[in-house]
Amino acid sequence: MFKNVSKHHLLLHFIVFIWGWSPILGRGISAGALQLVWFRIAITIVMMALYLIYIKANLKISLKKLMQLSAVGIIICLHWLCFYGAIKVSNVSVTMAAFSTGTLFTAIIEPLIYKRKFVWYELIIGTIIIGAIGLIFSVEIKYGYGMILGMLAALTSSIFSVFNGVLIQDEKEPINSPVLSFIELTAALVGLSIFLLCNGNFSSTFFSLSNQDLLLISILAGVCTVYPFIASVNLMKYISPYTINLTVNLEGVYGIILASILFHENKDLSLTFYLGFGIILAVIFLNAFIKQRLNNKLR
Repeated sequence: MFKNVSKHHLLLHFIVFIWGWSPILGRGISAGALQLVWFRIAITIVMMALYLIYIKANLKISLKKLMQLSAVGIIICLHWLCFYGAIKVSNVSVTMAAFSTGTLFTAIIEPLIYKRKFVWYELIIGTIIIGAIGLIFSVEIKYGYGMILGMLAALTSSIFSVFNGVLIQDEKEPINSPVLSFIELTAALVGLSIFLLCNGNFSSTFFSLSNQDLLLISILAGVCTVYPFIASVNLMKYISPYTINLTVNLEGVYGIILASILFHENKDLSLTFYLGFGIILAVIFLNAFIKQRLNNKLR
C-alpha cells in the first residue's frame, strides 16, 4: 500500500513540474488568451483522438454523462482563459502566486461535493494563503487585474478537479481518464468556438499564427496537456482532489523559478512578494506534515 501511494505521489509531482512550464510557454506565445486557448484545445483534441484510436477506446456514454462532462469541459475552458489572461496582463510570478488560492477553494468545495465534514486545518491553511495573497496584493497593486484572474483560474481549477474526482470514481457508469478528458476538451472547444462566432472573433487574423507561436502551442498541447491531463485525472482514483490541488501549488514554485531565470521577473517584484509566496509555500509543507502525523495516529 505504501509503495502504491509513493508511486502515485511521485507521478503527481512529475506532472506538476511539467505544468510548471505551461505559464512559461504562455508568456512566450504572442497570441492573445482566446487565440492561445482555442489552438491549445484544438491541437490537444487531435492528439488525444489519435491516442484513443490507437487504444481502440469506447466513446459510448449516456446522455446524462455527456452533459456532465460537457459542463466540466466549459469550466476547464474558463480556467485556461483566466490563467493565460492573467499572464498576459501581469506576469508568470504574480499569476502563480494568485493561483495558489486553489487550496482554500478546494478545502471548501470538496467537502460540499463529497458530503463530508470540513477539515479545520485545511480551512486555516487556506485562510493563511488568502492572507499571503492580500500581502502580495498590497505591494503589487499594479498587477491587481492579473491577481483577480489568477484567483478565478484557481477557483475554476478547484471546481473541475473536484467534479472530475467524482466522475472518474462513478461505479454506475465507469469511464476511463483518456475518454473523459477527450469529451471534456471537445466540449470546451465547441463552447469556446460558439462564443467566438457570436462575438465575430473568427477571422483570417484569428487563424494566423507565427511559426514560433504554432511551435510553442504544439509543445504546450502535447507535452503540457495531453499526458499530464489524462494522468492527473487517473490519479484521482488514488489521491484526493484536495491533495492534488495542494501539490499543484508547487507549479507556482517551478513557474516562478523558471520565470526568474528566463525572463528575469525577480527584478520587477518586491521582497514582500517573495515573503508572501514564502508563506504560501510554508503552509503547503505544513499541511503535508499535519496529514502525515494524523495518518500515523490512525495506524
